[in-house]
Order: sequence, then C-alpha cells, then structure tokens
Amino acid sequence: MANETVFKRYKGNPIITAKDVPRATSIHNSAVIPFGKGYAGIFRVDEIDLNFTLHIGFSKDGIKWEIDPERMDNKVTSDDPEIGIAPQSYDPRITKMGDTYYILWCNMGSEGPCIGMMTTKDFKNFKQGENLLPPANRNCVLFPKKINGKYAILHRPSDRGHTPFGDILYAVSPDLTHWGCHRFVMGPTKIGWQTTKTGPGPVPIETKDGWLLLYHGVWTSCNGYIYYMGGALLDLDKPWKVLSRTRDYMLAPTEPYERIGDVPNIIFPSSAVVLGDTIRLYYGCADTCISMAEAKLDQVIRFIKTHSL
Repeated sequence: MANETVFKRYKGNPIITAKDVPRATSIHNSAVIPFGKGYAGIFRVDEIDLNFTLHIGFSKDGIKWEIDPERMDNKVTSDDPEIGIAPQSYDPRITKMGDTYYILWCNMGSEGPCIGMMTTKDFKNFKQGENLLPPANRNCVLFPKKINGKYAILHRPSDRGHTPFGDILYAVSPDLTHWGCHRFVMGPTKIGWQTTKTGPGPVPIETKDGWLLLYHGVWTSCNGYIYYMGGALLDLDKPWKVLSRTRDYMLAPTEPYERIGDVPNIIFPSSAVVLGDTIRLYYGCADTCISMAEAKLDQVIRFIKTHSL
C-alpha cells in the first residue's frame, strides 16, 4: 500500500482560510470535535498585528464553518484573576470525557510557552485552570479516558524559540493539576523525515490494536524545517510503550497550499474525528490555512504495522 492511498485529501481544500475571520492573516493548527448535531472548534487565528488568538467556531457538517470574529478572552472565567489566556495562544486540542470538553493549548506568556487548560460543557461558558506544565512546552494532548485510574497526557518539552529538537513524553495526574511520572515515548530517528523533532498530533484514538497516535515529524532541509505526518500504535495500558511506528510518512507537504504560506512546507495534524470506519483528519497547512483528509481506520492501522521502523 503506497502512502498516498492511506489519507485522501478533500477536493475542496483548504476548508478554512484567513478570509473566514476579520483581522486574520492566517488560521491553522486548530481543534475540531463533534458537538450536538454538528461540530465545534477552537481555532488558532493569527491576526494582522501578529497576535496569536483563539476563536470559537461551529459547523453542521465539519466542512463549512462559522467562526466567531471575537477572540475568546472575554468568554473565559477563572477562580484566580492572575490566570488568563496569554497574549500569544495557539495550537489547541480538544478532548471529551463524560459531558466535559477539555481544551489544551500553548499558552505563551512572558515566561515562555507552557500548556494551558480550560473546560466547557456548552462551548459558551469556559473555565480556565492553572497551566498544566511549566515552560517550555508547546504540544500537549489529553487522553480521552483515565488510564490505570489517572488522567494521562502526551507532551513535547520545548524551548523559547523554534525548537530544533523534540521528544514525546507521557505523564499522569490524579486531579488534572499535579502531573508527574514522565516517561519517554519516542523521539527523532537517525535518518529520514523525522530526524529533527516529533510532536503529538490529534487526541489518541483507542483501538483494539492500541492507542492510535497521529504525530508530526520534522526533517531539516537546506531550506529549513519540513513537517510530515506519521502514525504510531501505543500500548493500551502502558502508552509510553510503542508497539509500531511508521518508517514511511502518511502525509507530506506536496500541494501548493501545504508548500506556500507563512511557514512553507508544513503538514500539522491537530484533530481527528472518527466517523464509523473512517478517520477525518484536520491539519494545518504552511501555518496559513486548514485542510482535511480522510482514511479508513483499518487501513491506517495496517499501514503503521506494515511500514514500521
């Protein structure tokens, strides 16, 4: 099976561009999840003053979106007045557990990038808590269920700049506040498209073959970083143990909207919705727009197993 046959791009890509929000210069690397009779999303909107902001959006079909032109700042409350959405906020993920939606994002304040978290049940009222992890950390996803009685995340420690390294770690918490027991999951390879850094993508998907993790891998070329997407299967009870991991990428920046933009040559997987036997992937393109691709779940798992490192 060639990698081009796994994820098939939506013919109408990109589905979201800067034209969808006033003041936006780009919209990318965003979170989408089923909600009610349609979908809800938290979108990264880079504005014309180059502030990175979060906006709420809704869709009936997950393709055509209405995004609130007002940033989320005044919709979020906290028990502590010192807690708030940082001036630079980006790359959100959404996990549902029970009737609560947990939103994690890079909450970048003066101390550097760290992981923020807020919750909602209706996508109208949001409650923000303390940052999950100290700086510097840029990527974080929350598993959709407790593992061995504890909340669990995958995260990627970073630095204050455009990190030239990246390992994915696993951590647990009894209360969503105190995090520890950090375990190495995987990092860059010695050769190939993921030699510079890796980072967790959409919320892991539970399957009989293990937790399905779609992730980004980065290769440094003579013209800078190039972002690809790969996949891995993690042990259901010990998710820091990798059962299979792709040697070959599943998506590469080959289309014009993936190659040309604010930061060229980027495939950034950020959300995955399971629709029956199909995975619908939402991904950022060239730090400029959002596109969509779909694949059969069993084919993705088969590809990971048969194209494994």
